[in-house]
Amino acid sequence: MHEARQILGEDARLRYMVGNVRDADRMYRAMHGIDTVIHAAALKRVEVGQENPREMISTNVQGTVNVLNAAENQGAGTFVFVSSDKACEPQNLYGATKMMGEGLVLAPRGELLPRCIVVRYGNVAGSTGSVIPTWRRAIERGQLIKLTDPDATRFWMTREQAVEFVINAAVNGNSGDLLVPDLPAYRLGDLLAVMTEDATTGPQVMFTGLQSGEKLHESMRSGETSADARRMSLDELREALCQVP
Repeated sequence: MHEARQILGEDARLRYMVGNVRDADRMYRAMHGIDTVIHAAALKRVEVGQENPREMISTNVQGTVNVLNAAENQGAGTFVFVSSDKACEPQNLYGATKMMGEGLVLAPRGELLPRCIVVRYGNVAGSTGSVIPTWRRAIERGQLIKLTDPDATRFWMTREQAVEFVINAAVNGNSGDLLVPDLPAYRLGDLLAVMTEDATTGPQVMFTGLQSGEKLHESMRSGETSADARRMSLDELREALCQVP
């Protein structure tokens, strides 16, 4: 919140409010006078959900109910729910909660919320806790690098692409839309090879195997996986990594 104030400053169009989606009353106050709601709040780590199911359900499912109810009761016109590739044929609790969130948002709502839209995409490159910043720190410090499976594939999406996709959905989407972008994919082994090719000493890598609830290949549409998507070349990965802060 402090950083937002530093970057955006004071503006009559902005209200800075600390709160939690689990707090229905706070959500009601936050929605006062709001036309468009973009609901992105969630506990997102797969292992957190596997180890703390009640907490993830409270935030990701009941929290979505609270935000939806507040938006309806305050007369918002557009509601965009940010979902995850893990909601498609889920194999972990996080994916299951996101699937339930999609169902809540896309259920018929009559005139209460004229436009309800779901956007579903994969991990954003360089996001907090993802492999790129984690491996960068390990490489800089000469630490052991943990890799689940070099043949695992993941979709590639930048922060800028994610923001543009969500805003476009809010502006141009139709009620009931489930919007999924077409994204390239990469092998984790290829990503690690590109990230370590300039290292002065060969990195120490420990193969951990897939963790509980993880997939070898992610899916954003039923019957289609990241293994079926266009594979990024090593040159493409090098260029793309230069754009990740």
